[in-house]
Amino acid sequence: MTEQTPTAAREAFETADAIDATGDRYRVTSTPFDGWVEAAEADAEWALQYTVTVEVPTLQSVTEGAVGPAVLDGWRDTLERRLADAPGATRVSVDLDSLDVREVADTVVVEYVFTLGSPDTAAAVAKTFVEYVEGTYVEGIVPGYEYTGVAADLLSNAQSGGAEGERGGTPL
Repeated sequence: MTEQTPTAAREAFETADAIDATGDRYRVTSTPFDGWVEAAEADAEWALQYTVTVEVPTLQSVTEGAVGPAVLDGWRDTLERRLADAPGATRVSVDLDSLDVREVADTVVVEYVFTLGSPDTAAAVAKTFVEYVEGTYVEGIVPGYEYTGVAADLLSNAQSGGAEGERGGTPL
């Protein structure tokens, strides 16, 4: 339950842009992917430990037809390597306690764990990490396949520039 979240983190999450309480954790709502942030006490008294979890579809689950094993393996390996660079997308220095990228059925589950002293900053970092996963996912969409679901929607938005942007090409 969100009431088990340390008070300082709960207050930061509840006032942060694009983070909503969902009953058992906090959902980051700025992307079409399922992304959550949770906070817990850390070993250091001055900080809390945060876990950011993002679920994205596997490449095969959003393509029409079969995708070869070499493409799938290369896509997953590249995605994982790029996701490790998420701390560089933040405006603060963030050292990851851990990064776990695993497949569960047709979903890639990305989990970042970090420790930070400022709950307000941690909320911004969590949102940045979820958005970084989305951007990295879109950059990794392999040309030459017909996409469905959220991947097709993301590509369409990228090509049209979204609701407010100008028309452009695909991300890569």
